[in-house]
Amino acid sequence: MKHDGKRLAVTTLGCKVNQYDTDSVVTQFMEAGYTVVSFHEEADVYLINTCTVTNLGDRKSRQMIRRAHKRNPGAKVVVMGCLAQTTPEDVSALEGVSLVVGTNRRDRIVEEVEGLDQGEQRSLVADILHVSEFEDMPSLEFSGRTRASLKIQDGCNQFCTYCRVPFARGPSRSRSRASVMEQVNQIVSRGYREIVLTGIHLGLYGADLNPPLTLAEISREIANTDQLSRLRISSVDPHEVSDELIELVGGHPVLCRHMHIPLQSGSDAVLNRMKRNYTSGQFRDVAGKLRDRIPGIAITTDIMVGFPGETEEDFLHTMQLTEQIAFSKIHVFSYSKRSGTRAARFPEQIPSAVKEDRSRRLIQLGDLMAESFHRSFLGRTVHVLVEQLQEDQAIGHTDNYLKVTFPLQKGMDLVGELVPVRVLQANTEGVLGHLDK
Repeated sequence: MKHDGKRLAVTTLGCKVNQYDTDSVVTQFMEAGYTVVSFHEEADVYLINTCTVTNLGDRKSRQMIRRAHKRNPGAKVVVMGCLAQTTPEDVSALEGVSLVVGTNRRDRIVEEVEGLDQGEQRSLVADILHVSEFEDMPSLEFSGRTRASLKIQDGCNQFCTYCRVPFARGPSRSRSRASVMEQVNQIVSRGYREIVLTGIHLGLYGADLNPPLTLAEISREIANTDQLSRLRISSVDPHEVSDELIELVGGHPVLCRHMHIPLQSGSDAVLNRMKRNYTSGQFRDVAGKLRDRIPGIAITTDIMVGFPGETEEDFLHTMQLTEQIAFSKIHVFSYSKRSGTRAARFPEQIPSAVKEDRSRRLIQLGDLMAESFHRSFLGRTVHVLVEQLQEDQAIGHTDNYLKVTFPLQKGMDLVGELVPVRVLQANTEGVLGHLDK
């Protein structure tokens, strides 16, 4: 059924998986005839895809819900995502909320919205821990013209002591091989040059399928697709970076030389309390294998500071290991006490001032390492997938996630093109250069 003239406004908080889920739902609305407008505009339906990884994510999600209702009190406000899944009653209690969806049962969301009378409210949230099948929602509307995300896995079985994600996303479940390849072929046919594989716990991909598959096996099949220029793997835990995956990234020209591997802490004592399934030594070994096999690889990471009981000595272990690995980029975040998690009940909660100090020191180190990585490309020619134009500047990334900016003649549009660029300058954000003709 078409709903010509109706307007949809969307905002997404949180991770790449959330963005993919949003794109999948937006695809449904667009197929039904809705026009997507800015979240700052008046719309008939507001879609807020929420995040609950941190307290800040909770707060921002609620702010967006309130903002949507204030902008158009007569609009239908749809709330989906992790906050909606974990606290549906609280979300339903917010003024103006029409439909609460959570992280499953999103494949008929347009029909659900259209079936609501003015002022009516409905919740589709069910126990996510009992969900066993991957929700196969295609997404053909992506943010940007060059890079498409493809979610191939959902859920997490790990239950780290600080994390609410398993309660929000449920157990690990994988997209079938046939569905993955169908989506890949459609994405490539629409002109996207790069695909980013995403998942909540991507390293578990395929373990639940019959017959089982591995992340390396499905990545190889995707990489062999005609006309695909790049395949990027978004995030894999260190103990799931297999030798097969390392060989694939090192040997296949389509695989990007970029691995995002969450460290979280360089202290084995802290890692143990977090219930992470690796040690600092194992992380160091994986990073060493990657560097030995793949020249120029970018290794990026997430690190948490201020976990309960983290001593200054523990933090210094993190700083030392960070410097040894020489990450090209670090996402630093402070521990956030999340209700329902084991860590929320741990003793020795760290004062905010200590967390802020450690965060500042680690960010400074990260900036130094980022600039060092960028400077290693001075004088070299790199191949850049152009993603956007800003006035007379083109901006894009190399396969090893080096952000490259270079001047462009007026009227030239290289978005979606792979071009050679000579690197002339470097800073903490990336590099500057010129087209190398």
